[in-house]
Amino acid sequence: MHRREFVRVTLGAGAVLAAAPSLLRALDAPVKMTVYKTPSCGCCKDWVKYMEGQGFTAAVVDINDLSGIKRSSGVPAKLESCHTALVGAYVIEGHVPADLVKKILAERPKITGLAVPGMPTDAPGMGTGKTPYDVIAWDKAGKTSVFAKR
Repeated sequence: MHRREFVRVTLGAGAVLAAAPSLLRALDAPVKMTVYKTPSCGCCKDWVKYMEGQGFTAAVVDINDLSGIKRSSGVPAKLESCHTALVGAYVIEGHVPADLVKKILAERPKITGLAVPGMPTDAPGMGTGKTPYDVIAWDKAGKTSVFAKR
């Protein structure tokens, strides 16, 4: 290796090492989300608590009528659930598992969001049960597909 190449590589490696702590902090930083829910919904509160335990920070907005946020966020009526969350460029409708939210944030698929329609007993924040459920993705045109089975 020539001297100039050695210096270039060494300085480049030094810059990466100097930046590493801030990069690691950014990767560990909680993911911010805004959750719209009704004031009295206990399962929504439980989902928020679950998501916060999975590395998310939630700003909770309690409103009595969620229809406006659902319409403005493009949630198809057939996918509606008890709360709507906005995280990054995505809409999360209902009790979607945290690992799937993290997956779409990392992979950035061309979807509008993920939904767990209704309130299945096995979904995060709902308790425990043995009922399988689907997590549905949808796009701006309203086309839906099963994103994951749980």
